[in-house]
Amino acid sequence: MEVTNQFLFVYGTLLQPGNQFADYLSKHCKFISEGKIKGRLYDIGDYPGAVIDDREERYIYGRIFMMDDPETILKIVDDYEGIGDVYHHPQEYTREQVNILTIDNNINCWMYLYNLSVSNCRQIISGDYMQYSNNAAK
Repeated sequence: MEVTNQFLFVYGTLLQPGNQFADYLSKHCKFISEGKIKGRLYDIGDYPGAVIDDREERYIYGRIFMMDDPETILKIVDDYEGIGDVYHHPQEYTREQVNILTIDNNINCWMYLYNLSVSNCRQIISGDYMQYSNNAAK
């Protein structure tokens, strides 16, 4: 997959302080903006899964980062998300370019989308995984 886009939309565990991959991103990316995209967010267990849908009334909320070395960073995050030739198919996530809404405009970003059935998963109605996981920890 050609890697030219420098922007990455993150909505789940990659935002959690103390997660080694989130810490890696904070060292190699610059925060650009809060963002959102129409879709549904699900509790997959220890992490969320996003399913985008233009017809959806709800949004998935996250943050947009600009990567200093997209090719290297995306290889590392792909591995974290279980994407690549060494992983069994169908893979749990796919990485796609999507348009993320911000307060000012739309930014085309890479985003990891859930690729398996969500029929037995609990929907995170707020669309905000950080808020959801903080409330669950209380």
